[in-house]
Amino acid sequence: MNDTAAKKDVQKLQRAVVDSLEDVKAQDLVVFDTEHISSLFERVIIASGTSNRQTKALAASVRDKVREAGFAKPRIEGEDNGEWIIVDCGAVVVHIMQPTIRQYYNLEEIWGEKPIRSKLGAAKPAVPKAVVTKDLSKSPKATAKKTTKSTKPAASKTSAKKAPVKKTATRQK
Repeated sequence: MNDTAAKKDVQKLQRAVVDSLEDVKAQDLVVFDTEHISSLFERVIIASGTSNRQTKALAASVRDKVREAGFAKPRIEGEDNGEWIIVDCGAVVVHIMQPTIRQYYNLEEIWGEKPIRSKLGAAKPAVPKAVVTKDLSKSPKATAKKTTKSTKPAASKTSAKKAPVKKTATRQK
């Protein structure tokens, strides 16, 4: 396999792993290029799960997506405990940790020399936010919603003013 094809395979594997982690709502997902540090793997991906159950679900999701993408079944360590699970996908090593464990071991300090700024999440529309905001503000629906919202609070203020007056009148009797 030539160098270009190998790089594309690593990118495809990285994308499969990132997608699988996002599917199960991994937190604080980071990807690091580790080619210059270790010859054993090319990427380290670190993610957090909020509980043992979520970290196990994240690891299972990575395993399944990597297999679906056509790669060999990854090795998984630490699934019994669920506090820190390592998924070895060959060129990509994934650390799925609970926040306290992640903070204590601080793997970002070891592997974080070259972070990869990949586009996390599903493909976003090519339209910038500023344009979308302008278009929405000019639409008739947006104007109607603004009008409705502004009249409702005024009505509730009026009814709120009437309520104390009735109570005061009752107390005077």
